[in-house]
Amino acid sequence: MMQNVNWRSIADSIFTCEKQPAIGSRGMVVTNHPLASAAGAEMLASGGNAIDATIAALFTLSVVKAMMVGVLGGGISHIRLGNGTHYVLDGMCTAPLASTPTIYTPDPDAAPESTETIGRRNAVGPTSVAVPGALLSWCEALRRFGTLSLADVTEPAIRYASHGFRVTPFLQECVSGAAADLARDAEIAKLYLPGGMPIQAGTRLVNGDYAETLRAIGRNGPDILYGGELGRHCAEHMAQENGFLRIEDLAGYCTVDREPLRGLYRGYEILGPPPPSFGLLHIIQMLNILEGYEIGALGFATPDTLHLLTEVMKIAFADRSAAFADAAIFQESIGKLLSKDYAAERRARILMDRAHSWGAGGAASEDAHTTHLTVADGFGNVVSSTQTIKYSFGARYIVPGTGMIPNNYMVAFDPRPGRANSVAPGKRVTSSISPVMVLRGGRLRYAIGLPGGPAIFPSIVQALSNLIDHGMGVQQAVEAPRVWTRGYRVKVEASFPEGALAALRDRGHNVAAINSVGGGMSAIQFDADGTMTGAACWRADGMPIGLGGGLARPGAFFKPGSEAPGT
Repeated sequence: MMQNVNWRSIADSIFTCEKQPAIGSRGMVVTNHPLASAAGAEMLASGGNAIDATIAALFTLSVVKAMMVGVLGGGISHIRLGNGTHYVLDGMCTAPLASTPTIYTPDPDAAPESTETIGRRNAVGPTSVAVPGALLSWCEALRRFGTLSLADVTEPAIRYASHGFRVTPFLQECVSGAAADLARDAEIAKLYLPGGMPIQAGTRLVNGDYAETLRAIGRNGPDILYGGELGRHCAEHMAQENGFLRIEDLAGYCTVDREPLRGLYRGYEILGPPPPSFGLLHIIQMLNILEGYEIGALGFATPDTLHLLTEVMKIAFADRSAAFADAAIFQESIGKLLSKDYAAERRARILMDRAHSWGAGGAASEDAHTTHLTVADGFGNVVSSTQTIKYSFGARYIVPGTGMIPNNYMVAFDPRPGRANSVAPGKRVTSSISPVMVLRGGRLRYAIGLPGGPAIFPSIVQALSNLIDHGMGVQQAVEAPRVWTRGYRVKVEASFPEGALAALRDRGHNVAAINSVGGGMSAIQFDADGTMTGAACWRADGMPIGLGGGLARPGAFFKPGSEAPGT
């Protein structure tokens, strides 16, 4: 093993940060689109808090990143209030009451653990739509913890939907990747495939129908979808198209308050959502194993460190696969996976000189097309929130006349009956979503998260190791190259040194270089002097916006003739 390695000299030779962090003391908004960050900052500047800013940013993201997030999607928000209380608000999607374990026919030609079905009925179109939780969870967060009105926080999104925004190259790439499916629906094709071709970067995109939908939501609140006029319209459309979603599903949907899961790594407390979001569970599991090694001394991007990262990922995915395969061990496995003793057992089987087989590593289908934002205000309120409509462009059509793209979250369930993750009426989806916060001595130090499906929690582990083990700054930690594996092929970002990759191959790893692992990470670092540093990485259109300054000092207004005598 390598000892006493100076990670800075190695890291500097491997990658250069492509973006700059933002510094602020009165607020910070980091999202995966500049206009969403601006919408959040607008709320903070107007006197709102971090929750107000978060919801404004999410509504804006549903316009400018509609391929990844929307009111007909789902997600989880991790909220820390100024008094130190943590809340996890689960707004994930659920299976409609009309769905059963046999509503889909698995594709016999697909891989054994695949969720592919005949006709792709669980992935595209109305038969793929689960009960959405996003709108209700956003509105509940605003009602419980915000200070501004729903009309206030939807205003920026309405502005961009009605007047338009410039398409980014990233959005153009997403359209190109989904074009074949988008072309099958006239309403979504009109927006994203003008003239039959993917919309070009720089084009102004206007969605007037969605602007009207947002205005109606701002006036009437979430009830307009969850049992009201908008919900009835969606349900009638679903029934006409043989979908499973009904008005009863919408009227009966509830968010869930969950107690944060907690773990310890080298004196840092890691907090985030508990199952059925499995991300933090595996983050803690992986960190527990890594804690037995001097990762900082081994060095950043060295063969030993990369080898250990791949081995702990394989362990996590093997354990995850076992949990999904057997409902009887689903719950009892949680405590075991969090145990330091179990981590020691797994660690003892890791061989430093060669790769080890840890099982199949299969899991529920997930997609990288999600979004994340991290927001803080000057009052101590912080939000880390991950939201999605599942696959890129969700069900890949627009509910007629609304501008809304539904989720395709039914693809998250196993189409085969009799399994832990099989379809069941009212069942909540599982995920890898990991909106994380990190405390040191009871004080918040980091808030972090990203999109990326099954690459989310391995990417968070690497970012936390970059911060805690290697002493990186937050911008370096989110932009550093990543590695990822489910158990067979080890995928590495191309900026890793070839010598380290060759060493991995010598140990038996099947290594392949790819462009990126996971999505755009958004993070905030909190320093003892009240300074916040926001960082977004190169893997998305992310931008941090920090607020400094403040209001005038009392009595600062200058009145002519008020000069002191003799001046």
